[in-house]
Amino acid sequence: MTTSTIDPSEVAKFEAMAAEWWDPNGKFKPLHMLNPCRLDYITRQIAAEFDRDLTASQPFKGLRLLDIGCGGGLLSEPMARLGADVVGADAAPRNIPVAQIHADQEGLQIDYRHTTAEDMAAAGEQFDVVLNMEVVEHVADPLAYLTACQQLLKPGGLMICSTLNRNPKSYVMAIIGAEYVMRWLPKGTHEWSKFITPDELYDLLRRADMDPVDRTGFVFDKLRWSWSLSERDLSVNYVTASVKQGARA
Repeated sequence: MTTSTIDPSEVAKFEAMAAEWWDPNGKFKPLHMLNPCRLDYITRQIAAEFDRDLTASQPFKGLRLLDIGCGGGLLSEPMARLGADVVGADAAPRNIPVAQIHADQEGLQIDYRHTTAEDMAAAGEQFDVVLNMEVVEHVADPLAYLTACQQLLKPGGLMICSTLNRNPKSYVMAIIGAEYVMRWLPKGTHEWSKFITPDELYDLLRRADMDPVDRTGFVFDKLRWSWSLSERDLSVNYVTASVKQGARA
């Protein structure tokens, strides 16, 4: 396998937690809490870009979607329920059987693969949508990785990419708070130096021949104990939407 952007130490962290993907109170509790907010953003962006009606029973039918860094399938499954033809890919081999077993139990047809963005691009795979959520801060070469993701998109295709901002607040919230105080994540899950500012991510996306069209913050309300979207607060978690240059076939 081509592994030019894979950081083996990062893969090992998530592989060690593979069995806990679907435990809402386990080591992936933060993602379970964030997931409704992520899905709200993702579905609205896809619907707007491809002119889909979210009130339809399967609004994403006919769209081929890649969930890169799919983990246990927390995003792959709802995308499949919305009608998309979903491929879930992950560099951590232990994640794949966990994801596949859960999808089978739910009666969902999802093509899960232990592979990399580079290998899929080299094989000529093409998608309408790439979900690239909380992955770019874990790779060895963000530009090469985003370029591989760009190659996986059809002309006019949409990529949703989320990550963590790099500033003192994100260090306090995402590392000290999540890993040491709340103990939501094992210590060492994140490296603050690998966090990427919104301007840096926009620059990387443009260098990968993507056109950024939106960026929005994921904000945690400690009083309501819930996440929400914010157009102004990108200080810790945030998400971007970008479109591959060229006209759709």
